[in-house]
Formats: sequence, structure tokens, C-alpha cells
Amino acid sequence: MSNLAPVLEDIQSSADERQIPINKVGIKGIRHPALVKDRSGGEQRTIADFSLYVSLPQHFKGTHMSRFVEILNEQEKEITVRSFHEMLFKISERLEAESSHVEMHFPYFIEKSAPVSGVKSLMDYDISFLGELNEEELAVSIKVAVPATSLCPCSKGISEYGAHNQRSMITVTARIDGFIWIEELIDLIEGQASCDLYSVLKRPDEKYVTEKAYDNPKFVEDIVRDIASRLNAEERITAYSVESENFESIHNHSAYALITRDKSLPTSTF
Repeated sequence: MSNLAPVLEDIQSSADERQIPINKVGIKGIRHPALVKDRSGGEQRTIADFSLYVSLPQHFKGTHMSRFVEILNEQEKEITVRSFHEMLFKISERLEAESSHVEMHFPYFIEKSAPVSGVKSLMDYDISFLGELNEEELAVSIKVAVPATSLCPCSKGISEYGAHNQRSMITVTARIDGFIWIEELIDLIEGQASCDLYSVLKRPDEKYVTEKAYDNPKFVEDIVRDIASRLNAEERITAYSVESENFESIHNHSAYALITRDKSLPTSTF
């Protein structure tokens, strides 16, 4: 009896007769420790959800899913921004793909001081790093989801007292050329809302944020246009999308607006 291991057929690499390429194929929703630097000079350890994909030519039946997990586990114990970039090149090389994609989603915490009392508390934000390598051309984007307050200008204008407001969820996806802090994007977004949010507010703080929002009313259209103006002026951002969903307090639906732009084109979507 032979002691040689049997040769197992590589089904994934076999030919496919349907002649239909696949844009993305891979694994989605695998967790791994990650390390993210913050603007204060420290580091945040977090758990990130990863999705890793490649393009699949029309003549291949499938891709090798186990290789994605191997590449993820070959990285440092905690994945950093540098190893995030390295994974894109490794995936393309190891799976012989024309393009590779990596997505990394994680919570990020910033310590904020209440505007009057100065009480400190942590605010959490949903952050994503989105990377694409296409024939040696690397594109990396940061996606930030920021909750904020908006106050309706129409309600303020027609009411003898008071005005209704909304909790807004503002999401910016920015393609980066160079380096930008997560905190910079969050500051940019919060600065264009009627008022930003805090985890802890004392009574003087609550008075302050209520009056600040009242003095700074904005429609959902105002929010996305004001943020787009700031993004247009930021040279490190080459393309972006900005959207805001305002959860109405007097309706059972939301107000929504979206702006997209690729700065390399006169008019475009991103």
C-alpha cells in the first residue's frame, strides 16, 4: 500500500463555461483584533469586522476562500492601518486576482467634554476603512457615521415659540490621498450640524445645546451642502459621498439627502 497522500482535485481552479466574471467574491464578517492610532497620540484596541474580496475572471469556477483567512491571520496580532494596506497586495498576489478589496468596520471612541460643566464622557462612532487595489492602483477611503442634532428652520420660522428637531445620522465616505485623522472628519461633520451630541450633560449643558441648536437651524439639505463645501476645500480628500438621515420627531418617516463627488471629474458620482 502506498504511503503517498492522494492528490485532491482543485475544483475552484477548474474552467467555468458560463463566461460571466464576478466583481467581488470572498469572505464577509470575520472578526479580528485591530489597533488604531488616535489624534491624542494614543492607541485604541478594538475588534473589527473584516470583509475580504477579489474579482474573479470569467474562466475560473471559484476562488480559494481559505486563503483569505490565512492572510488575515498572517498579519500582526492586532491589525494596523499599515497591515491593512499590505493585505490588499497579499490578497491580489496570493489569489492571482486583478483587483482586491478589504473592508474593516469597528467602533471608535472619543472623549468629549460637556460644553459648560466640562464633564468628560466617551462618544462612540462607527468607522470603516475601505481599500481597493486594482492593477497596482491603490484607493483607500474612510467612512464615518456621526450622530448629531438638527433643528428645522421652517418649524422655527412659523412657530411663536419652540421648534421641532431631529436626531441626524450623518455618514461621510471620503477617499484619502495622504493621511487624515478620524477625529478630523468627525470634527468637520459635527461642526456643520445644528449641534453635536454628548454622552453626559448636566442642566447648564442641556440649556446650552438646546439654545445652540435653536440658534443654528438646518434642513437636511443644509447639512449635506455645508459638509460638502468643507470636503471640497480639503485637498487630502479626492472623492466623497455625504448623506444625512434625519429621524423626524413629528413624522413617522425620515428626511434624507445625499451628495457625491469625484474631484477629478467636473460632475460625477462616487
